[in-house]
Amino acid sequence: MATVKDQVGEVLLGTSEEPQLSQLTRAAFMKHALKDEATGDYYLGENEFIDAVAPESEDYHKIKRYQYGILFLVADRDQTGRVTLPDWGVFQNLLAKPDAEYEVIFRFFDKNRTGYIKFEDFYELWAAHKGEDSLPFNWNSEWATLYSGSKDKRHNMTYPQFAQMLRGLQGERVRQAFLYFDKNKDGYIEPENFQRIIRETASHKLSDYLLENLATLCNISAGSKISYANVRAFQNIIQQMDMVELIIRNATNKSADGKITRTDFLNEAARISRFNLYTPMEADILFHFAGLDEPSGRLALKDFARVLDPAWHTAFSLGASTIADAGQKAFATTKSVLHDVLESVHHFALGSLAGAFGAFMVYPIDLVKTRMQNQRSGAVGQVLYKNSLDCAKRVIKNEGFKGLYSGVLPQLVGVAPEKAIKLTVNDLVRGKFTDKSTGQIKLGWELVAGGSAGACQVVFTNPLEIVKIRLQVQGEVAKSVEGTPRRSAMWIVRNLGLVGLYKGASACLLRDVPFSAIYFPTYSHLKRDYFGESPTKSLGVLQMLTAGAIAGMPAAYLTTPCDVIKTRLQVEARKGEATYTGLRHAARTIFQEEGFKAFFKGGPARIMRSSPQFGFTLAGYELLQRTFPMPGHGDDEGPRGHVEPGLGLAEAKAPLPYLRSRNALKVILDLDENFGRPKLPAGTTFKGIPGFGGKAQGA
Repeated sequence: MATVKDQVGEVLLGTSEEPQLSQLTRAAFMKHALKDEATGDYYLGENEFIDAVAPESEDYHKIKRYQYGILFLVADRDQTGRVTLPDWGVFQNLLAKPDAEYEVIFRFFDKNRTGYIKFEDFYELWAAHKGEDSLPFNWNSEWATLYSGSKDKRHNMTYPQFAQMLRGLQGERVRQAFLYFDKNKDGYIEPENFQRIIRETASHKLSDYLLENLATLCNISAGSKISYANVRAFQNIIQQMDMVELIIRNATNKSADGKITRTDFLNEAARISRFNLYTPMEADILFHFAGLDEPSGRLALKDFARVLDPAWHTAFSLGASTIADAGQKAFATTKSVLHDVLESVHHFALGSLAGAFGAFMVYPIDLVKTRMQNQRSGAVGQVLYKNSLDCAKRVIKNEGFKGLYSGVLPQLVGVAPEKAIKLTVNDLVRGKFTDKSTGQIKLGWELVAGGSAGACQVVFTNPLEIVKIRLQVQGEVAKSVEGTPRRSAMWIVRNLGLVGLYKGASACLLRDVPFSAIYFPTYSHLKRDYFGESPTKSLGVLQMLTAGAIAGMPAAYLTTPCDVIKTRLQVEARKGEATYTGLRHAARTIFQEEGFKAFFKGGPARIMRSSPQFGFTLAGYELLQRTFPMPGHGDDEGPRGHVEPGLGLAEAKAPLPYLRSRNALKVILDLDENFGRPKLPAGTTFKGIPGFGGKAQGA
């Protein structure tokens, strides 16, 4: 039951307070555990353990899923081939430590659990896991002896010493590999050798795009070979990717077109770097790889993404993925005309459902608003209601609770396409004028998008409104004038005719265009700027509902005068009441007979109706988008997962134990890319583990 409650909380609030670790620990264990029929005890085998620590939704083309078996060896404290609940609790508690990544690796090599590592034990495990064809590494080198002592004076390594050695290991591996390939000692190696060095030492940290183009590094200077200076500069860039990305983000945000040059990068680096300077060669290397397809030298964030994002391995639009509003990707990432049509239909259907839901939730308030606006105060006896609350009480007293829903059926039928059109048009126009490289849209185009949506919806809004309004007021007419017949929606439609259904359309446009122009930009900015929505943070229903309700307040109140005029034009005048001939005549007559305050009649009710209605509609729309996504739509979003965000500075969504498990494997793979890969008999090649991405095959 607690699990259901937690899930409901997350849907409503977006985030929820995490349960106690012990509850999470046991629940995660029991979800995957096997039962020993002999003893009745529960345990995790290696495959079950991997299922528990490596969520299947992640991308495992960098760090293979079977390599999580390394963590199983850490969790299996007694080396029994089973992880019990106490073992699992200890392992989860270990992952909760702030330095868990390095301590996990330390325990992997500390076989005897003594609190220190003997060099002999470390070397034995390293040799057992390294690949047969891996680049050689000399543990008797000057660098290695600084950490563990020379061959005849080895000393045990403490946890801090061991962790610090791992920190610098990748750089030393690259240095020794360079010396290995630099046969004639002239300080140069072939591009293919450089590519092999980086693939074997850092492929688990770099994007496929970068790995595939490593050999082109030789082109940044004259000649066809790669110098050690080039290698060191490349190493410096990849070791400081997070800082490099921060500089690039700052620089591109300041650029008018979202693009920067090498000079812009170095200038921005000088502004925000206090302890680090980037050399000209390092900047050249960064812009070389990011600009392979952009010879102009002016690069956008999407150009750098394939270098900065280690999970990048398919083409995807960075800009489109940062668009906050649901539905904009239908225009920003086009697959084909048919796909666009199907996606628009999908959004239309979801918008229809969301619109009907929103309208139903606030319909009683809408009925009160209409009757308040139609109430004329020019003559004695025409004031039926003191205020909105009094109106609601009288409707219930005279017409029953059902009276609050007079005319709801045509409203639900008509509001579905109306809201769907509004949501779809706004999304499409925003997507059209959103900068694909930055994901940003100018305020002017936001207003145009909202206004266009409001204008398009009038095709459905006006007939719907005139029928709804006449149904809403006939209840009070029946009570005040004896013998007044009740009309059905179909009678009203037939009586009005096609032209009559669009009576007051000018007032409807005057209301709906500014309403949407105010509402949609306000809603978008509230979500992004106040609630912090981003590609890595999705809002809960209550947050979206709140943003929608707040955005609707100014939009509803400021357009109330237009709504009053529209209501007066569309309602059927009673005997003795003035008949309005047009927009200007209605406005002038209302002002002369009832004063300026009359233009804001029903304003509070309109706020109370429009704000929550659009809040319910948009919250429902986005929730439906998440629950029923366009089939195949998720494929466009690139390789990002909960553990590996699309770019380094984006916040990963997974709990810290998942993140630290992944990060621990990143560090241990600095020792050798083959760690965690099972040894195979001679004559076979490794193609993955059955059930985890492949099988072993004969050579």
